[in-house]
Amino acid sequence: MRMLRRRIATVTGAILLGIVALLFAEIADSAHELFLSVAGSWPWLPVLLTPAVFAGVVYATRRWAAEASGSGIPQVIAAGRTSDRVLADRMVSLYTAGKKLVLTVVMLLAGGSVGREGPTVQVSAAIMVWIHKLLRVPITAGVLIAGGAAGVAAAFNTPLAGVAFAIEELAAAYEQRIAVLVMGAVMISGLVSLGLAGDYVYFGEMGQTLPLHTVLMATPIAGIFGGAMGGLFSRLVLRFSRATSGFFGLSRKRPVLFAAACGLIVALLGIATAGSTWGTGYATTRDLVEGGDISLWFGPAKLLATLATTLSGAPGGIFAPSLAVGAGIGNFLKELFPNDAAGAIILLGMAAYFVGVIRAPFTAVIILSETTASRGMILPMFATALIADAVSALVCRERLYSALARGFLARSDPPVDLKH
Repeated sequence: MRMLRRRIATVTGAILLGIVALLFAEIADSAHELFLSVAGSWPWLPVLLTPAVFAGVVYATRRWAAEASGSGIPQVIAAGRTSDRVLADRMVSLYTAGKKLVLTVVMLLAGGSVGREGPTVQVSAAIMVWIHKLLRVPITAGVLIAGGAAGVAAAFNTPLAGVAFAIEELAAAYEQRIAVLVMGAVMISGLVSLGLAGDYVYFGEMGQTLPLHTVLMATPIAGIFGGAMGGLFSRLVLRFSRATSGFFGLSRKRPVLFAAACGLIVALLGIATAGSTWGTGYATTRDLVEGGDISLWFGPAKLLATLATTLSGAPGGIFAPSLAVGAGIGNFLKELFPNDAAGAIILLGMAAYFVGVIRAPFTAVIILSETTASRGMILPMFATALIADAVSALVCRERLYSALARGFLARSDPPVDLKH
């Protein structure tokens, strides 16, 4: 009966989180479209609206929703590794998940450069935990890993990427019994997404490939540049998260005022780029992957907008914005290879920067191959991802999500060390 309850809990949780992930995606996209519509009618309104919302969201987060701050992935990692069950329950409770959803949508209503994938991971883990508690099934790290991995699968419609993310990022030790749980949850949430949203390709189809001589030249260039920029992003985020004095300590000394300043930066960048840096960056990224053209300023501007949004401390993920920044880097790189397929070069930039930020090369390549149907680019993307991972490690020795998770684990009693 215990095994039966566990299986029922996994199946039920996977179905429910798949539905919630799709609803969240619809609401988030509608929120972003509404903001773009309002900004189109009143072009300078974001200069007032965005800083005010950033400040309000950060104030609300620090006062009432501390466990809902940031991406959401560090919270799931921390919840699976702490012995403080009270703290773990707060980080992956339905109450926290609800606040996470609302605050992320509010950020998108103000043009914040946030993604919904990280929040979906935290919300999905919370749903899986709630179902297991309801059916009186013991909560293990495997339950959190399965919920988080299924959240990635549902958010991107990428089942294989969900399993890869569980292996590389969520699981400290990947055991056989956890593997079965993860793959079952990912498969079911993927089927729910497929049944309700259809068989869609997230960033559009990209069937182009590159000749060998271009691969040999482009992969190291993309890997080094994208990995270095991604590593720099992670290093700055971690530096701000720990500093207590000087310029880097501003986010702790005056968090609400600092968030308003970050919001002003995001607003001005959005106005300067005709709105392309606001929100997830999905539309611009898809356009570039499918061969479109955009200003070379998009990449640097999107990076600054994402950095400002992340440093503000407001809830929101960095998956989609990081892929958008990577597309902007690829937009630069394609100028070096004018006679080759632009979409293929864009993918190399996306893989390089994304790996530079999250340090999960297998996950990055699987996500990109599934979201663009670009199977012919798997080997070049793997080469780029491995180079980017090595370069990023030189720039920022710590993995971003694990390092941020230490901040949440520091609140546990006793504190947990994630270094080993």
